[in-house]
Amino acid sequence: MVGIVLQENENIDRALKRFKKKYERSGVLKEFKKRTYFTKPSIEKRMEKIKAKRRAVKDFPRERNA
Repeated sequence: MVGIVLQENENIDRALKRFKKKYERSGVLKEFKKRTYFTKPSIEKRMEKIKAKRRAVKDFPRERNA
């Protein structure tokens, strides 16, 4: 469960901003979206391979013709 403790004389907007940041970092929303629908294991593996390929291309430095 994500929660924050309000500090003395803390602005509500600032507290809300802290809560949102903590909420995003915890991965609750990501986990919820993942569990809302079923994905076949074969499709999950395929998607992981595609993501890995994109990361490899992105991280690989391109050679420039100079």
